[in-house]
Amino acid sequence: MPQAAPLQKPAGGYRWIILSLVFFATTINYLDRQVISLLKDDYLEPLFKWTETDYSNIVIVFQLSYALGMLGVGWFIDKIGTKIGYAVSLTVWSFAAIGHALAGSTFGFMVARSVLGISESGNFPAAIKTVAEWFPKKERALAAGLFNSGSNVGAIIAPLTVPLIALTMGWQWAFIITGIIGLLWLAFWFIFYESPSRHKKLSKEEYDYIHSDADEMAAAELTKEDKVSWFKLLTFRQTWAFVLGKFMTDPIWWFYLFWLPSFLNKEYHMTKTDVAVPIAVVYTMTTFGSIGGGWLSGYFMKLGWPVYKARRTAMLIFALFVLPVVFATTLGKISPWYAVLIIGIAASAHQAWSANIFTTASDMFPKKAVASIIGIGGMAGAVGGILIARLAGVLLDHYKALGDIYTGYYIMFMICGLAYITAWAIFNLLAPQMKKVVL
Repeated sequence: MPQAAPLQKPAGGYRWIILSLVFFATTINYLDRQVISLLKDDYLEPLFKWTETDYSNIVIVFQLSYALGMLGVGWFIDKIGTKIGYAVSLTVWSFAAIGHALAGSTFGFMVARSVLGISESGNFPAAIKTVAEWFPKKERALAAGLFNSGSNVGAIIAPLTVPLIALTMGWQWAFIITGIIGLLWLAFWFIFYESPSRHKKLSKEEYDYIHSDADEMAAAELTKEDKVSWFKLLTFRQTWAFVLGKFMTDPIWWFYLFWLPSFLNKEYHMTKTDVAVPIAVVYTMTTFGSIGGGWLSGYFMKLGWPVYKARRTAMLIFALFVLPVVFATTLGKISPWYAVLIIGIAASAHQAWSANIFTTASDMFPKKAVASIIGIGGMAGAVGGILIARLAGVLLDHYKALGDIYTGYYIMFMICGLAYITAWAIFNLLAPQMKKVVL
């Protein structure tokens, strides 16, 4: 077995430049997908006469398309490479975002959301593959947390800018301007990105540091096949541990993303300008959770803990931090800010959880299969998102008709609170020591 090089930090830091590009792509990804939720109550719902079920159907179209995109996008990125795969994905989703401005009916929005969903599905497989290619194991959770915090930044920027753009220029321009931002990113991607083995600005010292994990060096020696089929990947318990973890927890983030503005509006009568600050507070908190979550498991590893114990302990801690969200509506009766803060803690814990569960894919699988595994898990998460969107739409319409939408949200937050500890138990049952898969 090849011997690992000493894990000492090299003088070079080009990998962090690459990570910054992934961070901004993820920011744009979440900025584009959140625009519709911020325009729903004040513009789109009155204009197109949407019910909660109509809106949930539009959300479901996005999530179904996202799930279908995940069927092939991981394989596509593994096959053609990160550079072109990421660029193709972001180009298409930027034009899809702009296309929302042309929608003249509910069906038109469904078409735009479907294209957006398929193309946006490429972000996380490409991002996690980039992290696996550019970072050693002990830095991957932190790197994942850092780039994943871009989703929080996008969610902060959106409520601070989208209502203002819609108010001053019209709702169509909110979609157009956010879409154009993604096209600007492409220039920086092609200027700065190349794989580590071909990058002229990457020092040998930093290259050796990136590739210093002994088990991955051994796996590279044992792995000779260029193609890895989904059927092969689905035979491993490690795959199902990751997939079920994503299926149970990704939908909670989707619920926060698409229903939080409406929750604040319906429960506390906040307008879109009123909700900007509370939403910014929630997603600012999640930024700290994302980065802190990635840091914590890396800190445990520096203490000498094995990878599986570090990841598993960190995920348990964050699952426990989510539990108090079941009291969000109850505490919100005292003050809306209690609800905002407790949702912020839960959303922050989700991002910390996410930074670690994403990293388990590269912990358990060789680099050439990482995008495929992320794709399978992302598809499962999107399917879960479809189910929770349908549940939210039907449940909230039912209780709204009874004049008691509070109970609908109470049930939804109860589901949010219990999802992570259940997912943690299943993950540890299937992959207790997160053994490395040899393909």
